[in-house]
Amino acid sequence: MALRLPKAELPVELKENLIEQLGAVPENIEVVWHSPEVAQDNLEFGGKVGAWKAADASLKTFAHMAVAAQVGCSWCLDVGYFQARNENLDLGKASQVPIWRESEVFTPLERDVMGYAEAMTNTPPTVTDEQYATLLERLGAAAMVELTAYIAFVNLATRANVANGVTSQGFSHACEIPLTARPGKSGATSA
Repeated sequence: MALRLPKAELPVELKENLIEQLGAVPENIEVVWHSPEVAQDNLEFGGKVGAWKAADASLKTFAHMAVAAQVGCSWCLDVGYFQARNENLDLGKASQVPIWRESEVFTPLERDVMGYAEAMTNTPPTVTDEQYATLLERLGAAAMVELTAYIAFVNLATRANVANGVTSQGFSHACEIPLTARPGKSGATSA
């Protein structure tokens, strides 16, 4: 898949900051920069979402990557795995998210969170009262609200990336363990 919009020129300071943080300029930002207001608001809200602390970072990362695998956003899988490395999360587990149902490395809570992320991502959403109540009991109200909002934001980002034709940029190549490919989802994990 090719970008459906050409890359827009970013301000020099933003470009330098992104290169310093990630080692490259994310193509999704270059594409969305055709509307600087949308791009800046998206970056600002994404920064706020990333700073929330009520829910465990590993659970949020696994939820993000589960959504990305389901939607087919190779860019999100790629950068999510790279960020897991930078946050010192368990890369062995993170590498298995695309095949979490078949993998034996996840705890029951991690599985329930990834199942919840997928249920929120389904169209229409398929979240059940039991599924929500089980996670609420284990996570608490603040973490459940945060996790739900986080997954909703990730759906916005993954779907925008796919619609704009943004694909993996190879951020995860810096990781020691390769990201596992998801069978039957062509391009979804071509990180």
